[in-house]
Amino acid sequence: MSKSVFPDDFLWGAATAAYQIEGSPLADGAGASIWQRFSHDPRLMAVKGDTGDFACDHYNRMPADVALMKELGLKAYRFSVNWGRVLPEGIGRVNEPGLDFYERLVDELLKNDIEPLLTLHHWDLPVALDDKGGWLNRDIAGWFADYGSVMYRLSLIHI
Repeated sequence: MSKSVFPDDFLWGAATAAYQIEGSPLADGAGASIWQRFSHDPRLMAVKGDTGDFACDHYNRMPADVALMKELGLKAYRFSVNWGRVLPEGIGRVNEPGLDFYERLVDELLKNDIEPLLTLHHWDLPVALDDKGGWLNRDIAGWFADYGSVMYRLSLIHI
């Protein structure tokens, strides 16, 4: 059997999605997401009624989580942003405490020599936008562009 060799510049890492790891979905002024609504609907609930309300509690344990990533030797971390944590209504007002979480996460990753790889949307649409038709509403392109602009202006996306 031949041994596979990864290139020296191969980027070893891990990936998560906001709702599945962060917990605290409404903390610090965040707006509800479609995942939160879905997981709390008694007609649709997951087995045993599990939700992402606590998840891995990454929202509160982030520095320790990043320390574990470093200990594992990860060089990259792909994470998604909870759009409603940053823009509770999906558009308009920026929720500073929610945005601060992602700024602290990026800072902590960089401090630990882990490359942050940010995903703007991973199936976590704000309920406020879903109630307006979500991805079936043609205005979503503008809403997403505005959200992307907020994230870009705050230097969370490195192009």
